[in-house]
Amino acid sequence: MSIVKDFKAFILRGNVVDLAVAVVIGAAFGAIVASLVEHVITPLLLTPALKVAKLDKIDDLQWGAVKYGLFLAAVIKFVIIAFILFLIIKAIHSFDKKKAEEPVPPTPTEALLAQILDELKKRP
Repeated sequence: MSIVKDFKAFILRGNVVDLAVAVVIGAAFGAIVASLVEHVITPLLLTPALKVAKLDKIDDLQWGAVKYGLFLAAVIKFVIIAFILFLIIKAIHSFDKKKAEEPVPPTPTEALLAQILDELKKRP
């Protein structure tokens, strides 16, 4: 049971959660940049006449057509991923607040140090 508690404390530590969020957001943002370059910028640079893709014939597109629908899909995926991560982080913080509100009993060492401090304060 101690291993489970240790693992839970490790996962809920701020640094681990921040790193996980950064990795997921970075991957999702990388997909947006890749889609922008591959589906929007590159076709504009390589095509003398701009062909705008229609969403119903996305599979029949020729090289050089701007596939803005695929770029918008990448942006929507990013927004959904970011929102889900926001909800997860909010839940983790609410769990931490509940845990922080619980009174923590002093350890035996802390209690002993408090008694010593009280005795020292009584002396002239």
